[in-house]
Amino acid sequence: MLNAKKLIMERRKFFKAVGLVTAAAYVSPKVFGSDQKQVKDSGIEGVPASEFPPLPFSYDALEPYIDARTMEIHYDKHHRAYYTNFMNAIKGTALEGKTLSDIFSTISKQTDAVRNNGGGYYNHLFFWRNLAKGSSGPSNDLSSALTKSFGSFDKFKEIFSNAAKTRFGSGWAWLYLGGDKKLAVASSPNQDNSLMDLSPFKGTPLLGLDVWEHAYYLKYQNKRPDYIEAFWNVVNWDEVNRRYKVAM
Repeated sequence: MLNAKKLIMERRKFFKAVGLVTAAAYVSPKVFGSDQKQVKDSGIEGVPASEFPPLPFSYDALEPYIDARTMEIHYDKHHRAYYTNFMNAIKGTALEGKTLSDIFSTISKQTDAVRNNGGGYYNHLFFWRNLAKGSSGPSNDLSSALTKSFGSFDKFKEIFSNAAKTRFGSGWAWLYLGGDKKLAVASSPNQDNSLMDLSPFKGTPLLGLDVWEHAYYLKYQNKRPDYIEAFWNVVNWDEVNRRYKVAM
């Protein structure tokens, strides 16, 4: 019988072999599909639905840009609530056997509980993985694509930041790759994202910024622009580069 360490290593080899690159597309055989289907829409591998996935860094890892107390509350209260409510919303329904991308593709036909909590669960899994300190920046391929789409990297940052600043109320700003393989920036309300059939913009999300007040209010109060400026110091470009490569 495999010990725990060896079992984990074998599990990692399995996921690498089948090439799962989805936003919790394999969350569990019961909840998000028993066929281990490859869905290339985010790069969040093998998160088990039976466990609330751990934060990939310590609460204080992004200080001083995102403070530890905000990170703790954001992850352990808000994200955990989305996860729990989403699991409850799909329990005993036909959605239990589907991937997140499949659920999002018909989200307009689902309940508000599925839409809001499913979006909140996915968006935060995504958000944690595009945060890190010390990232080297966009790859050559992504830099070229950003320049082609926006004129320059600085112009992209300006457009993305403006999308985050001008999102009225709660929501997200996104860099995404459209079906035409071109980069674009947009913002979504509440917990919507570009994988949802009701979204006015559609594509593979590459970078997302949470602009709900709970993401920044303890440190920045009503100064959302200051939070957005600080965000650029903790973008995990290694992960964004990887997502772009997979999506292309």
